[in-house]
Amino acid sequence: MATSLESLNWDDLRYALAIAEAGSLAGAAATLGVRHTTVLRRLDALEQRLGARLFERRRQGYAPTEAGELMAAQAREMAPAIAEMQRRILGADLQLQGTLRLTTAFVATLYLLPEPLAAFRRSHPGIEVEVNENSSLVDMSRRDADVALRMSAKVPEHLVGRQLGELRMRVYAQRGAANLPQRVLPTAQLCRDYPWIGFDRERRSRFFDRWMLEHVPAENVVMRLDLLHPAVAMARTGLALALLPTSVERYEPELVPVSPVLDDVSTPVWLLTHPDLRHTARVRAFMQEVGAALERALAEAP
Repeated sequence: MATSLESLNWDDLRYALAIAEAGSLAGAAATLGVRHTTVLRRLDALEQRLGARLFERRRQGYAPTEAGELMAAQAREMAPAIAEMQRRILGADLQLQGTLRLTTAFVATLYLLPEPLAAFRRSHPGIEVEVNENSSLVDMSRRDADVALRMSAKVPEHLVGRQLGELRMRVYAQRGAANLPQRVLPTAQLCRDYPWIGFDRERRSRFFDRWMLEHVPAENVVMRLDLLHPAVAMARTGLALALLPTSVERYEPELVPVSPVLDDVSTPVWLLTHPDLRHTARVRAFMQEVGAALERALAEAP
């Protein structure tokens, strides 16, 4: 057993922790970014090497045994130190090569980022950019991402970066739709007299959720979606009006703006990173070059 314990490494603890916290192989695989068969294979090999069962396989999921709890607890203790070491090593990296992980919302990937990302790749062929679409801010202290593009009035104080501009919003209709307005009308009239594509009726955490709940009567909402990009697709059908970023106008000729730009729903756009990573060559280059391109795109949006 001593030899087996001595052969443990951080990956062993990381897999055990992911299974313990997710309660399933699929959940652990999603956390680790691998296939669930990989998680199962690693767990089987680890238990065989230790000669101990780490998890009870139950119908409702994987429950840690006493040994599994011990490994998960040890991993939780070690994770911050491992993440800090990785950040410091990466922070000292002066080479314009390697992987850069970007987290952002889908609407930014669709309408703001394609050209800046393409230009950055052409300028820096040694840097591979991985884009993770996530509406929530991931834990950058654990290196779940190197850079975050976020649309929010508030950002975590422990991150560094800058505000690039504002994501402006207005109301759109399908061009030519007989039942929908085709010119700019007062916002109150749009909210009162026309059908709408809405979002979650209970959610208030996002800036566009709050605006919809405060301005559009629930009885006027004919369909609800969870994100902005499916709202673009539904707006193209002519079903109803949709609240969307003004950046769609360049890419969606089928949509016509029917409201002024709504200052009370526009929101700041931030490019952020962890303080330990800001001097890494690839992070610094990305923040400067992609940040400048996004500033121009936001300034030029209607």
